[in-house]
Amino acid sequence: MMNLSNSAKVLWGKKKTYNSQQLWLPLVAHLIDTKNVINWLFNHWISDGQREVICGNLSEEKAQQLVNFLGYSHDLGKATPAFQIKESYNQDKSLDKEVVEKLIRNGFDGLDSLVLASAKESPHNRAGEALLEEFGLNKSVGAIIGGHHGKPENIAPRNQIRDYCSNYRQTTNESEAQKHWQKVQKELVDYGLRLIGFTDLKEVPKVNQQQAVLLTGLLIMADWIASSEYLNDDMSKPMFPTIDINQSFDDLDMNARYRRAIKTWKVNEDIWEPERVTDIPGHYQKRWGFYPRPVQEKMSEVIGEATDPGIVVIEAPMGIGKTEIALTAAEQLAFYSGRTGLYMGLPTQATSNAMFTRIKNWLESVGNEEGKKLSIKLMHGKAQFNKEYTNLIKAENIASDGDSSESVIINSWFSGKKSVLDEFTIGTVDNLLLMGLKQKHLFLKHLGFSNKVVVIDEVHAYDAYMSSYLDRVLEWLGAYHVPVVILSATLPKDRRNKLLQAYSQGKFETENFEAASNWQENQAYPLMSMLDNKNLVQVSDFEKQEVKDIDVFRMTDDEQAVINFAVSKIEDGGIAGIIVNTVKRAQALVGLVPDDIPTMLLHSAFLAPDRSALEDELQRKIGKRGSRPEKLIVIGTQVLEQSLDIDFDVMFTDIAPMDLILQRVGRLHRHNIERPKKLEVPQLYVMGATEYGSYSSANEAIYARYLLLKTDHFLSDKITLPDDISPLVQSVYDVNNDYQDDELAKARSVFDADKEKSEEKAGKFQIEDPKSRRIIHGWLGMAQLGIDKDEVRAQATVRDIKETIEVILLQKRKDGYYLLDGRKVSDLEEKNRDKIIAQQVIRLPVVVTPNIGKSINYLEGITIDKFRAWQQSIWLKGALALVLDEQQKTDFNGWNLSYSPKLGLRYEKQDNGC
Repeated sequence: MMNLSNSAKVLWGKKKTYNSQQLWLPLVAHLIDTKNVINWLFNHWISDGQREVICGNLSEEKAQQLVNFLGYSHDLGKATPAFQIKESYNQDKSLDKEVVEKLIRNGFDGLDSLVLASAKESPHNRAGEALLEEFGLNKSVGAIIGGHHGKPENIAPRNQIRDYCSNYRQTTNESEAQKHWQKVQKELVDYGLRLIGFTDLKEVPKVNQQQAVLLTGLLIMADWIASSEYLNDDMSKPMFPTIDINQSFDDLDMNARYRRAIKTWKVNEDIWEPERVTDIPGHYQKRWGFYPRPVQEKMSEVIGEATDPGIVVIEAPMGIGKTEIALTAAEQLAFYSGRTGLYMGLPTQATSNAMFTRIKNWLESVGNEEGKKLSIKLMHGKAQFNKEYTNLIKAENIASDGDSSESVIINSWFSGKKSVLDEFTIGTVDNLLLMGLKQKHLFLKHLGFSNKVVVIDEVHAYDAYMSSYLDRVLEWLGAYHVPVVILSATLPKDRRNKLLQAYSQGKFETENFEAASNWQENQAYPLMSMLDNKNLVQVSDFEKQEVKDIDVFRMTDDEQAVINFAVSKIEDGGIAGIIVNTVKRAQALVGLVPDDIPTMLLHSAFLAPDRSALEDELQRKIGKRGSRPEKLIVIGTQVLEQSLDIDFDVMFTDIAPMDLILQRVGRLHRHNIERPKKLEVPQLYVMGATEYGSYSSANEAIYARYLLLKTDHFLSDKITLPDDISPLVQSVYDVNNDYQDDELAKARSVFDADKEKSEEKAGKFQIEDPKSRRIIHGWLGMAQLGIDKDEVRAQATVRDIKETIEVILLQKRKDGYYLLDGRKVSDLEEKNRDKIIAQQVIRLPVVVTPNIGKSINYLEGITIDKFRAWQQSIWLKGALALVLDEQQKTDFNGWNLSYSPKLGLRYEKQDNGC
């Protein structure tokens, strides 16, 4: 092994002053640290399935050499004058002078007087790519070096060294200084090549686009670990610390340093080793304590017989047990594909929270069976307020001998942008759709998802814009051979077909696969469609299910008439559910219910704690095995149609697209229980559909008129579940079922134009589809500025929703500030005070914040003026306060806002006297 010159060993990679001590880390030490980390990740952390994609057509030995090369070479661009004369972050001039003098003593003359006019044109990631390509590295790998800070160059920096020669070689003219820099840079490259087993840069293999994306993600992860001096900033847990300025590279034991760091980083988390599922009935009994229904058993058996399963689309009725099918499939598909993780994506935070309990229980069963501690992550903006999640034990808090009975844990290192790298994740589907959005560090999302079986629930809820993102993401998941399970009760067949084709396009670079001649028209129900290699397997020959006939009636949407009729329906007892399309309508209806009738209201405009308490109360009263009251009217918005396991005796719904009406119907007579005599037959009342084509402007503002017209047309006076689900959905969403009608033709024209606009808008910031021959230059070009630093804005981008503002609501009384539940802020226990305040969040309606920037500036002014200490709090930093008066009201942007725990947030336009 060649020895390094002193010139190479004195180049710095990191420097800082801490507690008056001057610290540094030689560049070559960081390069070797990162090489060691990425080598360990490749051999011990990534899954067999990921390793297969990264290897591609390379042998595992050659792929490992490539991985090591990337780890070692990633920061070579720091071996340049432009980087070496940079000031330290805390601008310690004494430290900067000491480092430069050390460089001068070892051959780098003149650095103390060097002034570079354009140093910023050669950041070290770009410089590293330019240097390595100058020395002979191929561009497909060079682009990874240039992208290791999260965004690759748009084009190869082929003229960098010529145009900014002094940034790389100190002078613009040929000189001894230039020669010295070139010699040391080449020395570092050659040293790394020998360390890895290459003799020349031309031996470094080229990679395709999928390999490059995952390798970049792995490199970013390795760099972050190797740059961590202590685990989660806990100085009792050292990893790769800097050293005293008077120490040198020769004082470091690089192997001991690496071994200690990995042992510290890995803490007490194990890796899942999925096993083959052979006994389906026994497996269900073991995991959930019951034997599978015939539909569950048949679907699980077919998945178990596949040889190369890719995407599985399951269409089955509400309440049939699709979650158990999906989790069984997760174990089966993880075993087949060499994956060691799971992602479960759901439409909302509420549905994610509900699913978290089920996934945690399943994971406990898996962990206990294998004797392992498996790490879980709840991924949405309010995860820190989920008590069941935050009460889990943290991996780093388990004793060093690992002696703990817990099988499900939290690994705190996997937070922020690193969250998706955790093995088991549950969250809103935005997290998955963001895999298709151009943003810095997107490589980490691809690395994280490439190791998971991906399950997506309630896919019917996606509009054209979101569907565009989902299709693009499915292409990439297919390219990584990631197994995908899609669940829906009401999926239009055109969407099912597109989902299958998108995955096939990614995996095989063609939408075509072997299938029965009429596969695209299949309307069987239940139906499972699975791509097994290039063959489409569709299964629909299930045992006949018990049917439920629902009587359908149409009625006025007049609010008083609706309440009067609902009250009459439950005069002898019963639970009436009224699902409407807007919060304002829900609030108006609840105000009309007689005082002697128990009522509950649920919608999205409640404070987070209030909404959570309402959902819990609803589950206790009318959930499975709930303690049902004699009478109750439940009024709510779309939040009632998604994943809440509740049961109404009679249901009222505003007109909505057919699939959503059917989703709502899934909460009518959901459980097999005794009911009031008048309500023994399920009855559905559709409001606002008494006259064809006459639907309120509020309804048409939310749902396309074209879909409402067809729903109105095809909805008969009886629905038979589950037999009618697919035919009714297809009747509305299949354009071949359009009928002769001028109103429909006009609405169809608007619908098609809006859909085209949505898809065009969605494509604006999407990554391109995977193409193996491409390299990653320009992969994230033309991204929205700052989108990677604003999670809410990024989520709004993949959902096509207008940005809104989230505020903390407080009340001002004469003696101080109060929470809206009556607790005085100053009386809260100090250690939990900020966390409790941070939970008092609500999202303001779009209509009251027409100018987002102006509204934020106004709220920031209030917050800084009244709650300046929030900026020092980990819970409240950056939060915005909106303060209500003693009547829980305030004026804001020309609107009267008020809040009550019964009604939630209300808003009325102020009368300006005109």
